Amino acid sequence: MNAMRQFGTGSFSKNGREWSLLAACLLAIVIFSVASPHYATLGNAATVLRNSIELLLTGLGMTLLLAMGGIDVSIGIVMGLAAIAVGRVLGDEGSPALALVVGPLVGALLGCVTAAVVVLGRIPAIVGTLGLLGVYRTAVFVLLGGQWLSGLPSSLTDLLAATALGVPVSAIVIVLAYLTVWLALRRTPYGPHLLAIGNSEEMARLSGIPVIRVRFITFLISGVLTGIAATFYVATYRNVEMTTGSTLALDAIAAVILGGTSILGGRCSLIGTVLGVLLLRILQNGLLLIGVPSLWQPVVTGVLIIGVLGFEAVTNRISPARLLRARA
Repeated sequence: MNAMRQFGTGSFSKNGREWSLLAACLLAIVIFSVASPHYATLGNAATVLRNSIELLLTGLGMTLLLAMGGIDVSIGIVMGLAAIAVGRVLGDEGSPALALVVGPLVGALLGCVTAAVVVLGRIPAIVGTLGLLGVYRTAVFVLLGGQWLSGLPSSLTDLLAATALGVPVSAIVIVLAYLTVWLALRRTPYGPHLLAIGNSEEMARLSGIPVIRVRFITFLISGVLTGIAATFYVATYRNVEMTTGSTLALDAIAAVILGGTSILGGRCSLIGTVLGVLLLRILQNGLLLIGVPSLWQPVVTGVLIIGVLGFEAVTNRISPARLLRARA
């Protein structure tokens, strides 16, 4: 029963975080519907859901990383690099099938690089991924040469815009991704091992848990999910720009923390992550429609992170002293 509460994946947890998020989503929808006549429309609802796809996928990877006591602030640029690879293949080969494979492969490769630096190199995750962020950002500039990849073929767009039994392919992919992770967390040793490492890596190691293997696999999974997100990004926008994914890491961390996953590790909620992503995108979309410049979106995201961590510190769910030492 304790493990079920730590995962928060089977149902709405007893601490009420998921219920609170659901209520916040509904309240935000009501407020923005009153403030803007363009908000409560099917077209705008579709836009919010469409804009949530990449964040739902990368947020799933970030959920696992934070639950493990790790973090990856480079995932936005990783998505940018994977998107460049997808765009190049799509433009040169014109093969949507090959483009579908390239994104996850590049994501997996970069996930392995991150794991090698952080796990094998024993560098703190925040430091290692910050360093990789700088390296990857330069790689994006070099690969794009300061220009956009634009006017890409619509073949990938047509493929991923298709439906199966009336259900969009994007929805099927996201459901399968979350279901796979849920099964891994609840039905295999991976889940208990992940949370044990998040609670105390040293105790997990002394208990015989293969810490290095679990941490490496988790960074790899995050990379694959980011690569899939890049594929959907290219399919939707049919271009790749220099700033692709620039705010994705901040949004992913905010959504996951909002959802109840502990930034210190040892607790996660997949339902909470989904609701956190939706709340974030609802707020961002609503603010745009009422005339707030997009420049302020990172401010809103940052305030949400500070607010949630501050609340958990005040309610003693997170020790302030431990929070200051986290990932030092």
